[in-house]
Amino acid sequence: MFAPIEIAGMVCPNNVFLAPLAGYTNYPFRKLCSSLGAGLTFTEMVSCKGLAYGGAETKKLLFCGEETPKAAQIFGNDPDIMRAACEGEDLAPFDLIDVNMGCPMPKIVRNGEGSALMENFPLAEKVIAACAKSGKRVSVKFRIGISEDRKIAAEFARLCAGAGACMITVHGRVREKIYAGAPDYAEIAAAKNAVSIPVIANGGVWSKKDAETMLSRTGADGVMIARAALYRPQVFTEFSGIAPAPMKDLFLAQLRETRALYGERFACVFMRKMAAFYVKGKAGATEAKRRLFQAQTTEEVESLAALIF
Repeated sequence: MFAPIEIAGMVCPNNVFLAPLAGYTNYPFRKLCSSLGAGLTFTEMVSCKGLAYGGAETKKLLFCGEETPKAAQIFGNDPDIMRAACEGEDLAPFDLIDVNMGCPMPKIVRNGEGSALMENFPLAEKVIAACAKSGKRVSVKFRIGISEDRKIAAEFARLCAGAGACMITVHGRVREKIYAGAPDYAEIAAAKNAVSIPVIANGGVWSKKDAETMLSRTGADGVMIARAALYRPQVFTEFSGIAPAPMKDLFLAQLRETRALYGERFACVFMRKMAAFYVKGKAGATEAKRRLFQAQTTEEVESLAALIF
């Protein structure tokens, strides 16, 4: 059930992936999850228009190391700009480029990007085909539909495969549900049965047991873990068998690498957020979070970590 997977010649050590998470899956966090056993990790979603305009902050999202395989996620709705991004030097280090067609956030949808493309089949097909023409491996992440009264997972899966995608990831909720409710196993299964390319199932996977249920109910080729990794990146060890270091050591290594890459202020704010996730459910979590969000330097965050974990 949990085993290496090949995607258009790219071999991943297992079929349990870290999802792209806007605002969170920067390089140090991806590196942490890989070290714990994630079979493939994705950058947070990157604007192709931002890359076209040479935005420094956009480019910063694509920082990566020498590890392989690795994947980047992009979004946009202009086929020419999307293809140029795939052919550009910023995405050159990545083994797989994932096209976001599932983001439900209003700011993205209003621009005709993310899950808005599920309402425009002709444009979605052009975007995927243009990206595939770059010669890069291209995958697509999408939802099972826009609303409960129109679920289109199988239909959209066929569109993606026909346009040149070598893998799809299906989030088992409709756009209007955002992240609420249980995933629709039947719709993910319909997408799996509609195509011959690998299908990764996403939504509601918080543990190995959840992943086993997802795979048995859908027939998918793998699972993608999202929010569970923010609270407990050690979730990947349930599949890999890797013995993790103590959480304090993992946290401090992440903090130091984040500071080295992105600077003091970013690291302080970001690692306060991460620590708040990591302490959820622990005794004294409320007080720990109160003290964390008063911290003004990474040294203060580091000192608190010694007490929290």
